[in-house]
Amino acid sequence: MNHDSLSLSRAPEAVASQPASVILTSEAGTPPPGVPTYLRDVYSWCYLSAAGQRIFDHPTMVSAILWGNAPRLIRAVEAELTPGQRVLQAACVYGDFSRRLAGRLGPDGELDVIDIAPNQVHKTRRKLAGFPQAAVRIADARDPRVADMDMAISFFLLHEVPADYKLTIVDALLDAVRPGGRVVFVDYHRMDWWHPLRPIMASVYRFLEPFARELVDGSIPALAAHRDDVSWGPKTTYFGGLYQKIVATRR
Repeated sequence: MNHDSLSLSRAPEAVASQPASVILTSEAGTPPPGVPTYLRDVYSWCYLSAAGQRIFDHPTMVSAILWGNAPRLIRAVEAELTPGQRVLQAACVYGDFSRRLAGRLGPDGELDVIDIAPNQVHKTRRKLAGFPQAAVRIADARDPRVADMDMAISFFLLHEVPADYKLTIVDALLDAVRPGGRVVFVDYHRMDWWHPLRPIMASVYRFLEPFARELVDGSIPALAAHRDDVSWGPKTTYFGGLYQKIVATRR
């Protein structure tokens, strides 16, 4: 999951075509070919190593990372879903996020989960084995290779990618939904001035999440500047402003 979600970039066809079991990351954390440099350099310990998966891929750990807010943030996403919809999830997410989305969509829905890391795809496929309405594949959030979806979801993805990725991902997700379709973004946000976690989160952004500050100091709608085919709903913030949800509708 990036923390909660994950970071993506296009995988070469030679990598995408290999069985996931062949290209799983080793215990030493050696990333497979095709994984972008920033993901190798910054997040190998969390997303590309077997040890990272064992430690972080649990709902309780996800909730701890999000200071106990994971359940209500996931519920906020579920509230946007309607059974039977076609939904793109733009990155694997640790914990039970994908299972909950698939359950909410029901047997007549469709959940398409994409990620660049083969080990993340492999493990998420196992999680969703009991949900025939869900599929997981290697793909880049900057080029998800789908169209006319009812909804796309970015759950704690944008804060984990460099600035140029942020711009391209937002536009790609907006392009992936049909007219009238929506894109739901949940991510970090600028905290209120009085927030007691400000010193701790400043250290997290500095040492663990080096691309988060660009998002926290800016706005998600600004990443899709110069588009006249999108309307942005009101932003909802949580936990003293540390988290946000905003929904864009494709006109």
